[in-house]
Amino acid sequence: MNLSINVVLQDLLARKPAEVQKNSSPKVRPKHRGWKVQDGHQVQAGYILVTQRNLRFHPGLNVGLGRNGTLFAIIPGTVSVTCEKVDLNWDHTWIQRCYAHRKGTEFFKKYFNRTILGN
Repeated sequence: MNLSINVVLQDLLARKPAEVQKNSSPKVRPKHRGWKVQDGHQVQAGYILVTQRNLRFHPGLNVGLGRNGTLFAIIPGTVSVTCEKVDLNWDHTWIQRCYAHRKGTEFFKKYFNRTILGN
């Protein structure tokens, strides 16, 4: 009897434990960044227009830039998206991080603007 228990224990100890997958990561839900409102739509104040990680879109007239790069409406109105030559504030940390390699060159970016609703 003692011999059979010893054989079973040796059999269990002889096996390797399951190897851990080193490069696998848990399933992460996507963030769904990008345009939330299209050109010509009407939105209220505080409505999120764009979510972004890098500065792909710039805030125009009556549009604010959040700490995480989100563009939001400051006043209610109609959204308009334009492509304009950039006039950057080089003291801003986002500008320094995203456009340090483009300093001194002219380029165009998309701007989200808001027009006030008529009474």
